[in-house]
Amino acid sequence: MRRKWIGLAAAGLGAAAAAATAGVIAERRIVRNRKSGAREADELGALHSTPLSVLADDGVVLHAEVDEVAPYAEEAAKTQPPKGLRRLRRPEEPEPTVVFVHGYALNLDCWHFQRLFFRGKQRMVFYDQRSHGRSARSTKQNATIEQLGDDLARVLEELVPDGPVVLVGHSMGGMTLMAFAERHPGVFEERVAGIALVSTTAGGLRTHRIVSRLIPDAVGGQVGQRLVAGLALAPELVDRVRRRGSNIGFLVADQFAFGEDVPAAYVEFVDNMLAATPFEVLAQFFPNFDSLDKFTVLREFSHVPTYIISGTKDVLTSVGHSRKMASRISGSRLVECAGAGHMVILEQADKVNAALAELFETAATRRQSRVS
Repeated sequence: MRRKWIGLAAAGLGAAAAAATAGVIAERRIVRNRKSGAREADELGALHSTPLSVLADDGVVLHAEVDEVAPYAEEAAKTQPPKGLRRLRRPEEPEPTVVFVHGYALNLDCWHFQRLFFRGKQRMVFYDQRSHGRSARSTKQNATIEQLGDDLARVLEELVPDGPVVLVGHSMGGMTLMAFAERHPGVFEERVAGIALVSTTAGGLRTHRIVSRLIPDAVGGQVGQRLVAGLALAPELVDRVRRRGSNIGFLVADQFAFGEDVPAAYVEFVDNMLAATPFEVLAQFFPNFDSLDKFTVLREFSHVPTYIISGTKDVLTSVGHSRKMASRISGSRLVECAGAGHMVILEQADKVNAALAELFETAATRRQSRVS
């Protein structure tokens, strides 16, 4: 009986996702595009460096990679910095290391265009969050935003033991930065030279509204949590359903990750990351989002250069969340990417990279003035 209920629930979830698409005609068009974009998708996320391991405080092994400046500096020198960034850095200046923190159901590969653009210009650290990508699985108890903040602290201890850092977080990665600031205020104050919050929120998220804005808040949260909890009783069965409905997954990625038409390879790339994340992991982290409340800690971000970047067509963490955070962080800069969706780091990579370049420049200049 339980298996039958789970199967029906899984089918219902797939049906709801399919209803979010533009219909059968759009589905056929996108599936055709999917075939054409599969080969190009293999090139996305192909940037890697020597794999490193960071041991979290509960024993979970986190996969990490560091791109040092030297191996790529010659090639990077051939590219021009974004317009307006003309400062020539002196060799003795302490360059901030940039740490990129990915979001829910993704992995470090999602930063492909940022990694490509800043290679040889900045020292960069990338890592897979616990239970994501190539990192080890977490216990259900430690699948929390707070633990992710502690994981970030361990990454800094191991891979950036001294010097200034700029933290860049997308979606759940942005929440991770907030948890880190909340739980490690001394390190945050001493080390952090800049912050980028991309397509994220400090709270007030209503996950049931992603599927339908007609569901009342009073019952929507309960329905969503119970549905996910029920499906989590048989995660292997749900994963089989997800694999069999692979085109549905592609369509959902297209509709929920992007605001406008993008190359099919982008959609395939995101779908591959989503499909590689087991449903059990999705279910473990899902309860964090509706209960998130990190508004209090935002005032700490007023002390460092903070950029808030969002797509105006983000249906997961809408631009309203970014505007609200900007209103709470004195001196922050809000960058709205017109027409972009949740995966703005792919969809409008040039605009995101230009904003990040400004942030890195500001962080380095401000840090140097404090040192001198």
